[in-house]
Amino acid sequence: MKETQAIIERVRRINETHQHLYLAIDPALSGIRAGQSVLARTGSGWTPYLREQWYPVDVQKNTLIVERPAGLRYEPGDVVGLIGAVGQPFKFRKTLRSVLLAAYDSEPTPLLMTIPALLPQKVAVTVLLLGDARKYTTQHLPPEVEVLQGDNDLQWANRVTTVGWADQVFVTTTDQDHYTRVWHLFRELRAEIPANYLWGVCSPTVGWGVGGCSA
Repeated sequence: MKETQAIIERVRRINETHQHLYLAIDPALSGIRAGQSVLARTGSGWTPYLREQWYPVDVQKNTLIVERPAGLRYEPGDVVGLIGAVGQPFKFRKTLRSVLLAAYDSEPTPLLMTIPALLPQKVAVTVLLLGDARKYTTQHLPPEVEVLQGDNDLQWANRVTTVGWADQVFVTTTDQDHYTRVWHLFRELRAEIPANYLWGVCSPTVGWGVGGCSA
């Protein structure tokens, strides 16, 4: 990990609930990959003291695009302190035909960086929104991406077919128990879960936040 500074070059509203920030970044961060994030602090000095975890949705030449709630105010020219890249990148199988991205009671943001990586490789991508994740509207996603919606009980149309054709599955949730439920569902429907088949990004709300130790 490395501590750097970024400048917000552009702010774009993408739907009713979220916006994209275009950050001019240090070249050292250009290698960030799907599954990784950055620890960000806006403002000056130690205000605020705690950092926030920001997930990128795409990276271009010296530009990192991150997704943030629409209710937060950011302006072009604002300086953002970043620590990253944080975490391990997803490991895609060498042979992929279809990938399922599932968000369960959580926005799908931590998974969306997979889309610009997979679509150019002719990999079919399906986004599955379960429970409260259905509040996230998807008109801004590429038209090649299929979008499905399900309920809190992990029921959705053509569930058996969806689980059967997915070569790899990535799940994001704020609750470890939710991820466990998804694991058991796929184990029941597929009989077994191969290595590197089902990945989880769990982002629980923690009381202590991210402070000076960067932990």
